[in-house]
Amino acid sequence: MSKPRALALPPGTRAYRLRTARQEFAALDARPQDAALGTVLLVPGYTGSKEDFLALLEPLAVAGYRAVAVDGRGQYESPGPRHRAGYTQRELAQDVLAQAAALGDGPVHLLGHSFGGLVARAAVRLDPSPFRTLTLLSSGPGRVAAPQRARLLALRAALPVMRKEWVWAAMRWLDSRGDAAAESNDPADVLEFLERRWLGTESMQLRATGRCLRREPDRTAAVAALPVPLHIAYGDLETVWPSAELSAMALGTGAHHTVIEGAEHSPNVSHPEVLTAALVEFWAKGALDG
Repeated sequence: MSKPRALALPPGTRAYRLRTARQEFAALDARPQDAALGTVLLVPGYTGSKEDFLALLEPLAVAGYRAVAVDGRGQYESPGPRHRAGYTQRELAQDVLAQAAALGDGPVHLLGHSFGGLVARAAVRLDPSPFRTLTLLSSGPGRVAAPQRARLLALRAALPVMRKEWVWAAMRWLDSRGDAAAESNDPADVLEFLERRWLGTESMQLRATGRCLRREPDRTAAVAALPVPLHIAYGDLETVWPSAELSAMALGTGAHHTVIEGAEHSPNVSHPEVLTAALVEFWAKGALDG
């Protein structure tokens, strides 16, 4: 999951509920001081939320873009059903189409982080017309790497039979054993937020989307066929998907390709300025190519 380093809203950012034809979604909306060069819709990943993009909102607004980050259905502050059929990729993709329409600034640039990338590319497959470009950030061609699949299987077994508070405590204990120093340096308000987000997310959302991450087939060919300019970006220390798979997907799709030095799974948190520069370069190239 992405872990924000601070929770303060950037200047010019508004938190509200985005009303769409499907439902309301909790959103963070950052606008530039002058007329926007475009609008970016930011889709978070597994166990994530709109706050995963807090560090990215201000750099994007300074660069001249309106940036809107959303909670998906069942994530944190957005409601969602308690049945698995409500969390198919098609359902989630239709939500993204509804969000893009509700922003009123179409077509928009679409960015999906991790599992959000799987949802974003499914949305473009359903209907490419609302989107100017697609960026897949730290999001691979198919299922996640073996260690991540093992963790997802453990969650699948625990969530139906254990209270979410207990699952959270077990996850934190395992994480602290792996990197106690990093855990101890997290601000108290961030740790409180992470627990609140976990408890606020629907258990079925976690189970259904985790199942997708374990089973997703390689969709390189389908991604290559998408009729919008494509950007594949990730950190050189990525571990959720093997970096070789990400590189091969970029090559196989002919995508604009960015590897961010020193970044792990969440360049949106760790390297927001570098990521913004790469995005702006891609969007400018896409506009010229279009």
